[in-house]
Parts: sequence; C-alpha cells; structure tokens
Amino acid sequence: MTSPVRFAILGFGLHAVRRLLPAFANSERTRLVGMWRRDQEAARKNCAEHQIAHCFASPEELCASPEVDAVFITSPDAMHHADTLLALRHGKAVLCEKPVAMNSAEAKEMADAAKAAGLLYGVAQNFRSNHSLDWIRERIQAGKIGQLQSAYAEFDYPANRAPRKWTKDPSLACGGPIGDVGVHCIDALRYVLGEEVETVSTLAEKSHPDDQVEAKATLQMRMTGGILANVTVSALTPYRTVIEITGSDGVIVAENGFTVDRPIEMMLRRGGDVVETATVSNNDAYSRMLDSFADALQNGSPFAATGEDGVRNMAILDAAFRSWKTGQREVVG
Repeated sequence: MTSPVRFAILGFGLHAVRRLLPAFANSERTRLVGMWRRDQEAARKNCAEHQIAHCFASPEELCASPEVDAVFITSPDAMHHADTLLALRHGKAVLCEKPVAMNSAEAKEMADAAKAAGLLYGVAQNFRSNHSLDWIRERIQAGKIGQLQSAYAEFDYPANRAPRKWTKDPSLACGGPIGDVGVHCIDALRYVLGEEVETVSTLAEKSHPDDQVEAKATLQMRMTGGILANVTVSALTPYRTVIEITGSDGVIVAENGFTVDRPIEMMLRRGGDVVETATVSNNDAYSRMLDSFADALQNGSPFAATGEDGVRNMAILDAAFRSWKTGQREVVG
C-alpha cells in the first residue's frame, strides 16, 4: 500500500484550523506532519493541541525537512510568491491557496519555476472538488440545457465579523472580496463551462472613502463560446453563494451552490418546469482535493487546478482591478 503524502502547512492560521485540519483527518492519502506560523508561541500550542509532529522554527526549516513531501501554503496572499519559490527550491511539491499571488506576473513565475523543476504545483481552488459543481458540469456537458448563453455566480460574506483582518490590508491581500472570493466564482465558472474569460468590466465600491480595498463589486465578463457572465461579491452581507447557468433549452440553479457547510438543492428547469433535482453535500471537498493532489504526486494523475489555472485566474483579476481603476472594459492579458 502506498504511504500517505506527508504535508506541512506554511502559514498556519484560522483557515487551517477550521477547514484543513478536518480535511486531513478525513483524507485517505495524506497526513499532516508539520506546520509553521509566525507566532511561535501560538504555533507550539497549535502543534500540541492538534498533535502535529513537527513545529518548524522557520519556513526554510519546514521546506528543507526530509519529513515533508508537500507544502500547503496558506500564508497571506502577498507571501505566496516567495513561499512557493522557497518550497520549489527545496524540491517540494506545492499546493498553494488562492489567490496564488498578487498579480499574474508573480503567478507565471511560480508556475514556470515548478515546470522547470519538474515538480507538482497546484492551486487550492477547492470548489473544483465540490459535488455541486460536478453535478452542474456533467449536465452542461451532456447538453441538458442546450447552447450556453449566460452565467452568474455570487459570493457574499460578513468581513466585519471575520477574524482575518489582514484581508483589508492591500500590502498583504490581493484586493478585497474580488480577490478573496471573486476568484472562487471566476474559477468555478471556468470549470463548469469549460470556457475562458476574454474581457472584464468592473463596478466596485468601498465601505468608507479611506478604505484601501473594495467592499463589494460586480464583474461583467465576456467569455469564449459567446457566453456573458456576471460575478457579484460582497464583504458586507450575511453569507450567501449562488450559481446559475442559462442555456438555450434550460437553466441550472443552486442556491448556496458553493457551500461546504450544509446540503445543497440542485435544480434544472426547462420551460419553467423543474425536470431534475438533487441534494448534494460538499462537506468532503477539502479532503477530496487533498487526495487528488496525492494521486497526482504519486501516480501522475491530473490535478484539477493547475499552476496555469492560477496564472489565468490572476490575469482575470488583474483585468478586473484595471477596469475598476480606468472605468473601461479591459482585455484579459
């Protein structure tokens, strides 16, 4: 039997506690063996509480350790570039949180470095492991709603109640909700539709004039295949996610379609009639992502969100932020 892939988390924090520790516990092919966080006292407490074997003193020590096969990078956005390159220099496979960098140039350097080193590098776009998105994607590919026409994705959350205060600091975060959760919506649409974003027009607003990042935004996107898509994000409202895909013959809609915390009602309508429904759960999405990464590392199987996907998503974010600044529709570079 193949040994589990030994992971260490670089940048351990709330996300690791809330999502990744349960995911590793339920993963069949990975094992969490180490971590590093800037606050070493907190790190020691975390390692003791969660029985993590190696509490590394520095990112360099973590990446150099022979006890680690793969590094899961969950540090703030601005650190992803340096952290990924460090892990790759030490010959480690890398799974990096989204958004993978602060811009597409950094993302491309990361993907190119992994390719040059012959190392596995993936992006933790965990929605690609959601059963809800698989359900939608399969029905689109089967032609059940006809020729694709338009798409909509929404992700709202109350950032003022979130403990991750660094997400409002532009020196650490790639924008506000556009980068934080908008990238999830963008990637989800790319995944289920099998199409790419060509141009973006952004309307965004801050909560207060002195804020340095946006608080809510709408992105209008023209995609290949003649699809018009909208992404709406907000850091000012209760949690809500939506995905809706409209074709020439029908529509697929899922309220809370991205959530991993509760069952999701999937619905396919034609001519106003409900013709297919399903209830799915995404509660194993993070574990599925980890196991898929392990399969890619050990057997060469494809991983759903590649470094190249990270570059493409960052190029779309670049265009979205340019559009907000210029007030013009921007081409994705």
